Amino acid sequence: MAFYDELIAATEAERNGLLSIPFIRMGAAGQLSRESYLAFLGQAYHHVKHTVPLLMATGGRLPERLEWLREAIGEYIEEEMGHQEWILNDIEACGADKEAVRRDTPMAATELMISYAYDTIHRNNPAGFFGMVLVLEGTSVALATHAAGNIEQSLDLPIAAFSYLNSHGSLDVGHVDFYEGLMNRLDEDADKQAVVHGAKMFYKLYGDIFRSLPLIRLEE
Repeated sequence: MAFYDELIAATEAERNGLLSIPFIRMGAAGQLSRESYLAFLGQAYHHVKHTVPLLMATGGRLPERLEWLREAIGEYIEEEMGHQEWILNDIEACGADKEAVRRDTPMAATELMISYAYDTIHRNNPAGFFGMVLVLEGTSVALATHAAGNIEQSLDLPIAAFSYLNSHGSLDVGHVDFYEGLMNRLDEDADKQAVVHGAKMFYKLYGDIFRSLPLIRLEE
C-alpha cells in the first residue's frame, strides 16, 4: 500500500471526529449566523498568516536527503503567499472591521495549534508538519466550497465575502493530488511516522478551534 493510503487509513478516526464537530456540520449546512462565520474567519486569519512562515521553517530544517521535498515547499510557498489578506477582505465584505481582527489576539486553541506546528518543526522531525498540511487541505476540499455556497445563501452575503472558502475548496483539490505524490515518495519510516503522528495531533488541535468558536444558530 502506498504511504498516502496508509496515512488516510491511519487517521480515519481523527478525521471523522473533526467532521462531526457541530460547528463544522452546521457551517456545511448553512445554519450558522453571521457572528459565527465572522468568528471562523477571524481565527482562520490568525492561523493562515503563519502558513508561509511555517513552510519556510520546515524547508530550512529538512535534511539534505529530503532536498526534493524542500523544492516542493517552494511551490507551496508561492501558492500560499498572501492568503491571510483574502480572509481580511472577506471580513470587510461582511461589514466588519478587518483591521480590528488583524490587531486582535487569537483564541487559545488557535495559538496552541500554531505553537505546536512550530514545535513540531524545531523539536521533532520537520516532516511532521505535513500532517498539518493533510488536515487543513483535506478539510478544505471536503467542506469549503459546499459550505461557502450554503452560508452565502442563508446569510444573504455578497460573494466577495467567501473568497477564502471558495478558493480553497477548488484550489486544494490540486494541492491534495500534489501532496499525495510527495507523501508517496517518503521512504524512511521515521518520516512517515512523524507525518501520521502530526496528522493525528492536528486533527485534534484544529478541531479544538472549531469547538471553541461561538456556535450561534442562524435563527437565533
